[in-house]
Amino acid sequence: MNTLTASSRAEFLRLRTWPSLWVLLSAWLVLNLTFVYVFNYLTYRSDGGTGFGAAVPRSVLLARMLPGAVPEVLTQGMAMFGGALILTLGALAAGSGYGWGTWKTALTQGPGRLTAIGGTLVALAVVVAALVVVVFAVDLGVSSIVAGAESQPMRLPWVGDSARAIGAGMLILGMWTACGVLIGTLARGPALAVGLGLVWVLVVENLLRGVGAVLDPIRFVTDYLPGTAAGSLAGGLGGAASDAERTPGVLTVLGPGLAAAVLAVYLVVFVVATAVVLRRRDVD
Repeated sequence: MNTLTASSRAEFLRLRTWPSLWVLLSAWLVLNLTFVYVFNYLTYRSDGGTGFGAAVPRSVLLARMLPGAVPEVLTQGMAMFGGALILTLGALAAGSGYGWGTWKTALTQGPGRLTAIGGTLVALAVVVAALVVVVFAVDLGVSSIVAGAESQPMRLPWVGDSARAIGAGMLILGMWTACGVLIGTLARGPALAVGLGLVWVLVVENLLRGVGAVLDPIRFVTDYLPGTAAGSLAGGLGGAASDAERTPGVLTVLGPGLAAAVLAVYLVVFVVATAVVLRRRDVD
C-alpha cells in the first residue's frame, strides 16, 4: 500500500505539471460552458427562439440554464465529446510513457508493474473526480448568474439529484479514461492510441448503431457498447427529453441502472486488461 501511495503521488505530480492535462481539462470546461450556456443564452435572447436547427421554446431554453437543471445538463456532453477528450487524456498518460522511455525506467528501477500502472490509474481517477466536481460547481455558478439576470427564482438542485449526477459523471468519464489507458498500453504510443480512440468514440460506434437500427443481431451488440451505455446513463438523468432536443451522444437505449452496471463492468474490464497486458509483455 505504501508503494502504491508513493507511485500515485509521483504520477499525480507528473500529471499536475503536464501541459496536456490542463489543455484537455480546459477544453472540456470551455466546451461545456459554450454548448450548455453560451449558445443557449444567445438563442434565448434572440428573436427567433430556436436553437441548433430544432424549434425549442424559449421557456425550455431558460429552464435548461437555471440552477435546478444542473444535474440534468452536467452529463449531456460526457457521453461523446467529453468522453473523447478524457479518453485522449488516458491514452496520452499511458502511451507517452513508451515514447519517452519512462515506463522502461520506472518498471526496471522502481516499483512492480502492477504498482506502477495502479499509481497511474489512481492519479487519473483523482483528476477525473476533481474535474466532475469543478464542472458541477462552475455550472451551478453560471446558472445562478443566468437566474439572477433573468429575474428567476434561485432554486438549487436537490442534493440527491446532484449526488447522482456527479456519480454518473465520474462513472462515465472514469470508464473512458480506463479505455484510453488500455488503448495507450496496447498501442505503446500516444499518437496511434489517440487516433484509434477518437475514431471509435466519434465514428465507429455511431456507424454500428446505424447498422443496428436495421439489423436486430447487430442491435443486440450495439445496445451494450461503451458509448451506448454512457449515453443511456446521461439520458436517464434527463438529458434526452425528445429526439429533436437530444444532445449528440445522449441516448435512452438502456435504463439508468443497467447503463451504470454496464459502465462499471467496462471499467473493471479495461483496468484488468491493462494490468494483464502490462504485466505479461516486454516494455521495449
